[in-house]
Amino acid sequence: MSSSGEHLKDEGSKSQVVVAGATAGLIARFVIAPLDVVKIRLQLQTHSLSDPLSHRNLKGSPIYKGTIPTIKHILREEGFTALWKGNIPAELMYVSYSAIQFTTYRSVTQALQTVLGEHRIPAAAESFIAGASAGAVATTATYPLDLLRTRFAAQGMEKIYPSLKSAIHEIAVNEGPRGFFQGLGAGIGQIIPYMGLFFATYETLRLPMATLQLPFGSGDATAGVMASVIAKTGVFPLDLIRKRLQVQGPTRGKYVHKNIPVYKGVFKTMKHILRVEGTRGLYRGLTVSLFKAAPASAVTMWTYERVLRFLLELEARQKAEQS
Repeated sequence: MSSSGEHLKDEGSKSQVVVAGATAGLIARFVIAPLDVVKIRLQLQTHSLSDPLSHRNLKGSPIYKGTIPTIKHILREEGFTALWKGNIPAELMYVSYSAIQFTTYRSVTQALQTVLGEHRIPAAAESFIAGASAGAVATTATYPLDLLRTRFAAQGMEKIYPSLKSAIHEIAVNEGPRGFFQGLGAGIGQIIPYMGLFFATYETLRLPMATLQLPFGSGDATAGVMASVIAKTGVFPLDLIRKRLQVQGPTRGKYVHKNIPVYKGVFKTMKHILRVEGTRGLYRGLTVSLFKAAPASAVTMWTYERVLRFLLELEARQKAEQS
C-alpha cells in the first residue's frame, strides 16, 4: 500500500511499472482462469433456459445453467484441464496488457501534468482520461491474443485448433489479418469507459480505504473490487458482443455451442440479440463475470502495489549501499 500517500500513477520508474504490472497480470490470470472459461461459455450460449422452443436448433450444443453447474458440466464432459483452455494466449495477453496498461496510464498522467502545469484538472478527471487511454492502447495491442483466448475457451471435445501455432496459421490463411481483430470495435467501446471508471473509482477510494482497519491490510484490494464491480456492470453488454464477434468466421459452427448465429458489426449484433434473446441476452454470464472481476482486480492491484513497493525499496537500499 502506498504509505507515502502518493497516487498510484506518480510512483516508480517506467521499468518498475512494467515489471509490477506484468507480474500482477500473470498471477491474476492464473487465479481466475476457470471462471473466465465459464463466462465465455455462458456468453456464447444463445438459447434461452426459460424458452424450450429455443432448444430446437441446438445442433448438439450443451445447455449451461449457472456458474457451478457449468463448472460441473465441463469437468464431467471435458476434464479438469478444460477449465484452463486458452490459458497460454490468456497469460501472454494479461502480462502484456497489464504492462502496457500501467505504463500508458503513468505516461498519460505525467503528460497531462506537464502540459497543463498549474492548471491541473481534478484528480478524478485525470484518472479517467489516463485510464481510458491506457485501456484503449492495451486492448488494441493485445487484441489478437484475446481473440485466440476466446476461441480456445470455446472449444469443446472437438479440437478446432490443436495448438497456438496452428491457430495463428489457420486464422492468418483463412481469415487474413482482419480475422485477428474481429470485434475490436466492441472491445474499444467497452474498455475505454470501463478503465476510465475503474481507475477513477479506484484512485478515489484507495487512500480513504487505506485508513480503515481491514484484515491483512487489504484496503487496496477492497478498493479494487468495488471499482471493478461498478465498471464491469455498466459495460457488460459490449463484452458479450465482443465474444460473439470473436468466434465468427469459417469455424463458427465447430465450437462447443454449434448454433452461434452469423453476426456483423457491433450495433447489428446488439439489435439481433435484443430481438431474439431479449435484454437478458445481453447479460448472459454477468454473475460469473462479477465474481471473476472481483478477485482478478483485487489480486492485480494488490500484487501491483506490493511488487512496485518492493522494487522501490530495493532501489533505495541499493542507492544507500552505494553512497
